[in-house]
Amino acid sequence: MQKKWIAILTITLVLVIDQASKIWVKTHILYGDGFDMFGLPWAKIHFIENEGMAFGLSYGGLTGKYILSIFRILMAGFLIYLLKNILEKKEPTGFIVAFSLVIAGAVGNIIDSMFYGLIFSESYFHGGLATLFPQEGGYGSFLTGKVVDMFYFPMFEITWPEWIPLIGGDRFEFFRHVFNVADSSIFCGVVSIILFYRSFFKAEENNSKTLSSDEMRENEEIHESTEPFSSETSGQETKDENPS
Repeated sequence: MQKKWIAILTITLVLVIDQASKIWVKTHILYGDGFDMFGLPWAKIHFIENEGMAFGLSYGGLTGKYILSIFRILMAGFLIYLLKNILEKKEPTGFIVAFSLVIAGAVGNIIDSMFYGLIFSESYFHGGLATLFPQEGGYGSFLTGKVVDMFYFPMFEITWPEWIPLIGGDRFEFFRHVFNVADSSIFCGVVSIILFYRSFFKAEENNSKTLSSDEMRENEEIHESTEPFSSETSGQETKDENPS
């Protein structure tokens, strides 16, 4: 299979799983509710939404929401452009898959921000199930949709000892963030690149240095090749002015 189609298949598969899971959770689970996966108390499906970034992080207000959504779209476009260059350079298949995972995750959350406010009724605590394509219209406008999260792994929690500065007495839970398939895709792609394909970025840096060195060498050669001509011309002009 051509690497281009591997990238397309990876992105498509992640997007289908991501959107299918989000739509199912939003239309089948009450906001703030959920259930244990495989009977495990530390592995849960827990439906919440966030206004902004991955793992429930946010950036304040409606203006921040627009800025973040537009930034996401521009960033996704830039990543797709980089993927096109990577495919042209015939990089390893594993690197292409990892980079495709990052793009798929970014696009998955962008879809929520762009369209979920238009196509879903609002989900809120102690409310009913959300409706897809409600007659009264969605809960928001274009680019103001909330990102659906559902995976929650509260493996353990502790209370920091009182003697620890700043955080003494505070409760710590691992892992307290709730995330989705798109977040997982981004995380897996980035970790894979860092662990196995850092050489790609080193090669790019070395290529840039090599090109700079070659340009400097060419400039020096041009300068050296013109110096004798200038000297001879200058000397000839001097002789002409002083025939003796």
